[in-house]
Amino acid sequence: MTLVRFISADGASVTEVEAKPGTRLLDLAQVNDQPLEGTCEGAMACSTCHVLIGAADFAKLPPPTDEEEDMLDFAAGVGRTSRLACQIWLTDALESLEVRMPAAAVDMSRR
Repeated sequence: MTLVRFISADGASVTEVEAKPGTRLLDLAQVNDQPLEGTCEGAMACSTCHVLIGAADFAKLPPPTDEEEDMLDFAAGVGRTSRLACQIWLTDALESLEVRMPAAAVDMSRR
């Protein structure tokens, strides 16, 4: 199991949930009422599932693909630990994951 800590954009709210290996981060966030739209349902055609991964956890994840990095170029509030939640799958090796919600989102499918 992975303990995922969702932190609101303003840092005022923290939601902790446990998830089984094989769970997609976007799905877990949506089931737990996190403000990630995921308009394209994981097709990497929008950036509405952009999240900021905690610095200590970022290196534990597989690196983003070129396609994911290209889509992050369109996301609002991107930082060095930005990822798309639709591209993160939890594994047995990942004991915990800190996920901060961005302050804004940009939906590239509506441009």
